[in-house]
Amino acid sequence: MAAEAAQPGPRRVGFVGAGRMAEAIARGLIRAGKVEAQHVLASAPTDRNLCHFQALGCQTTHSNQEVLQSCSLVFFATKPHVLPAVLAEVAPVVTSEHILVSVAAGVSLSTLEELLPPKAQVLRISPNLPCVVQEGAMVMVRGHHVRSSEAELLHTLLEACGQCEEVPEAHVDIHTGLSGSGVAFVCVFSEALAEGAIKMGMPSGLAHRIAAQTLLGTAKMLLQKGQHPAQLRMDVCTPGGTTIHGLHALEQGGLRAATMSAVEAATCRAKELSRK
Repeated sequence: MAAEAAQPGPRRVGFVGAGRMAEAIARGLIRAGKVEAQHVLASAPTDRNLCHFQALGCQTTHSNQEVLQSCSLVFFATKPHVLPAVLAEVAPVVTSEHILVSVAAGVSLSTLEELLPPKAQVLRISPNLPCVVQEGAMVMVRGHHVRSSEAELLHTLLEACGQCEEVPEAHVDIHTGLSGSGVAFVCVFSEALAEGAIKMGMPSGLAHRIAAQTLLGTAKMLLQKGQHPAQLRMDVCTPGGTTIHGLHALEQGGLRAATMSAVEAATCRAKELSRK
């Protein structure tokens, strides 16, 4: 472990918990070339999810402690209600050189730090599923004892999976409502766009491909140009043209208010779960 920690960056990355989000982060890191598959070690109680890591070429185990003993950077991606017992199990092998990253929704930094040895370097991250294609939207929060170099290392690694922003912990639940749940909201809108085209006579497969590409291209323009969405929207509109007629229909259907309410409802649920 000491030799491992002495390296300029973690040669091995561990995952305690091998579900969909753990796989998405691992796949993003591997695809970006930040970590070699054989240097990833994942643990889970059964082989049900470990097979996905094995298919990537990663190492697997049923021992959570083995992950900590082999890796200096460890992502905890268990279910939130399971995490306290897992942390109690691995606490005896945690050192000050470990970088411990919780992906569990609703478990605060203060709770994590209470369950681990004093001065353990603990961070929380809130990723979303597009990490699997290196286009994720993530936020990270550092604990009291995290050194700047370790926080910067994690930030650099996570940017291989998409956009990563360091935020106050109070913003994590909002991020869950905006970006975690937002993936589903965007899928509903993409479906609706395509179905409108299908209604007008376009073949289904073509309509869905064009709808998805439209969302991708628009998002890239917003990110690269740094414009407010309203500016890009107005660039598309011409007086009396097709777009303004379509926007009028969206306003009549309450799209804007419904979307705001969806993010609010998801955020409130995330906060509710955090209190449990």
